[in-house]
Amino acid sequence: MGRRKKKKHGQESVELNLAAMLDMAFQLLTFFILTFKPAPVEGEIALRMPQAAPPVKTAGQKMGSKESDDPLKGLDSLTISVSANAQGGIGGLAIEDQSLGIDNLEGRLKSLLTDPNSTLKQVVIQAASSLRYDSLMNVVDKCTKQKLPNGEPLKRLSFVELPDGT
Repeated sequence: MGRRKKKKHGQESVELNLAAMLDMAFQLLTFFILTFKPAPVEGEIALRMPQAAPPVKTAGQKMGSKESDDPLKGLDSLTISVSANAQGGIGGLAIEDQSLGIDNLEGRLKSLLTDPNSTLKQVVIQAASSLRYDSLMNVVDKCTKQKLPNGEPLKRLSFVELPDGT
């Protein structure tokens, strides 16, 4: 009779149960798919903002001169001040020092910017820091619809924070 070789302990063959492994892999995949909650998309707003442009200086004015504490004084610009109410909406609106409502803004801008004797080339919006974004965009929308005396659309908009106490 022939002798049988005894297998050593370390040389036993191991069978993997692939059905159980596939089952576990699909369970994990299902778990991660069902519990995945992507973060909400923030800041994805489609805006058509005017191109940035430097301030326009008047004849004889030196940019950066310290003749005045007001950096906007002497520029060929129209200043719109927008203050906020308690809810962040438009509390007050003024062109230069003349108060008006949001409904009258477009008509007043049209009369000021289309005047043939006007030297205005840009609009500076002084906005309160607590003003909501949609309220500010309402003012910007009314400004970007305007045309200058030469028929070109108003392209120069600047934004400045409204000083405290105004």
